[in-house]
Amino acid sequence: MENYVNILRQHNLKATPQRAEITALLDRHGHLSIEELYELLKKKFHSLSLATIYKNINIMMENSFITEVKIPQQKSVYELSKEAHAHIVCQECNAIEDIHLNLEGVLTQASQKTTFHIDSAHLVLKGVCSTCRSAL
Repeated sequence: MENYVNILRQHNLKATPQRAEITALLDRHGHLSIEELYELLKKKFHSLSLATIYKNINIMMENSFITEVKIPQQKSVYELSKEAHAHIVCQECNAIEDIHLNLEGVLTQASQKTTFHIDSAHLVLKGVCSTCRSAL
């Protein structure tokens, strides 16, 4: 847990026990919704409110410590901020995985085809994971 406290402080965030635990959970699970975080955090912090989680998530996003991943037709999930990457989502079980693609190439190509100045991309691919495919 000490490592998470140091990482929070490096991002100019006050290292509260709740923030350290949010960091540990996101590190362990990868992508979690607010509701999933709440259920996991309640086990350790019995009096924790949902509002406290929203407040912490917003502060951590403002400091670029975590990132919101918006998946079409699903609730947003959150992950620790890292290098640019895309996400792939299973249409059967909703499992989410990071997939490292050349997003710079996508941005360059899109910029050449429009008059927009494009500064970011969030790519979500959908398919069926190997576990669900084998169960079909």
